[in-house]
Amino acid sequence: MNTINEYFKYDSRLHIHIPHLLEDWQAYSLRIQEAILLEWEKIRGTIPDRISEIEDGIEELQTLLGQEENFDESCRLNGEISERASRINDLWLWYRTTPEIQ
Repeated sequence: MNTINEYFKYDSRLHIHIPHLLEDWQAYSLRIQEAILLEWEKIRGTIPDRISEIEDGIEELQTLLGQEENFDESCRLNGEISERASRINDLWLWYRTTPEIQ
């Protein structure tokens, strides 16, 4: 069973695989639920590191923003900071997602 391709899809914005289930969770057999959960736990384990990477990037952008005198560039940097913060929020939501075997 190839769970990563069959039950997950790559989210290029978040740079992780996220669940992509075509049926209700209860419709999957216990064996498949266990395989999906095992894969999801592996993926979930990478989320804190991914968040840390994004936070590092935000800090760099904030440093640039603090030195920027051009208004348009300041707006662009602010937009990029906001987008990265949004990614962090989404990653925390996914991190807290933990289906249970039924």
